[in-house]
Amino acid sequence: MIKKVYDKSNSILELRGLVEKRQSIIDVINSQKSSSIVKNDPLLKQAISDLLSFGKDSDIHDKKVFYLRDHVVEEMSRLDVSQYLRYLRYRYSYEIYPAIKKTTNYPPLVQIEPASICNYRCVFCYQTDARLSDKKNGHMGVMSLELFKDIIDQLEGNVEGVTLASRGEPTVNKRLGEFLQYMSGKFLATKINTNAYLLNEKIIHSILEADLQTLVFSADAASEPLYSKLRVNGDLERVLKNIDKFHQIKENQYPNSQLITRVSGVRYNDQQNIKDMEGFWQEYVDQVAFVDYNPWENVYDADKNDIVTPCSDLWRRMFIWWDGKVAPCDVDYLTRLSNETVINNKISEIWNGKMYTNLRNVHLKGARYFKDPCSRCVVV
Repeated sequence: MIKKVYDKSNSILELRGLVEKRQSIIDVINSQKSSSIVKNDPLLKQAISDLLSFGKDSDIHDKKVFYLRDHVVEEMSRLDVSQYLRYLRYRYSYEIYPAIKKTTNYPPLVQIEPASICNYRCVFCYQTDARLSDKKNGHMGVMSLELFKDIIDQLEGNVEGVTLASRGEPTVNKRLGEFLQYMSGKFLATKINTNAYLLNEKIIHSILEADLQTLVFSADAASEPLYSKLRVNGDLERVLKNIDKFHQIKENQYPNSQLITRVSGVRYNDQQNIKDMEGFWQEYVDQVAFVDYNPWENVYDADKNDIVTPCSDLWRRMFIWWDGKVAPCDVDYLTRLSNETVINNKISEIWNGKMYTNLRNVHLKGARYFKDPCSRCVVV
């Protein structure tokens, strides 16, 4: 039986005051379309052409239609106009290339895992699977600074999207500040996710000094006891104090910071009142986002389904675990689809190599039913 697919589309709730920003950004891009940079870059040239052809009759639900989504407008409005073309190139490869099944030399976005260890046991997370979280199984650890630097050195100048997050909590890594310092200023679309439980002044300053684009606080409720029921081992009062401390430091010591703050939650059950959550969290952050629940925590034990739509992540992003292992997606949290590692291997060669090519071909042929855990996954 075909299950409902989990579509990784825009999940951010309404952002306000963006109409004028969107038009001003488009005007700047339009003025730059004849530059030599654009003429010599087919990808960028096509991105601008598609963007400028977008109109009121365009279907925003068509994944091959390129336009500036609300959160992208907000992100671009905080950039210098000289960076618009770089960012547009990144967004086009991130959004459109997965739709037209095309790749570049590097993944549009790379997610790096500073730590696979997590202090929480959220009910909807794969950390609840002892096959992952039991230390004796070898999946738990923190990335070394040396490995992180090697990854960043490979990505600089070739990738714009870098996210520090995956199976674990990044702030568990005690060298996170050094990670942030090393990557500062090298990419346009940088993000870090945290549950904020371990957030302290040292980490706060490291984040604010690193010139990140987005800081995401993971939270799924606006009150106790629901918060702690969903985010087991969590403490909403402590999290709120830490987030409040973050904003005090940001406003008082970093008044020119362009960092976007966001709360991102999972719609897990009917007890969650989304409007209340939005109203509550908007007092603390710039953006509020919620995604539908996808059973990440038990994909290997789920029934097979008949979904044939290719997974977009195979053309969109690469995951690099704390020990250098490469995974094509985080749903495969036990890394059964890949034996690749960035240790002594080039990221570009892995992205265009045998593992990714074979897996893309399986999905393009509509044969994900015969590939585990793709056969049990609903992500497209």
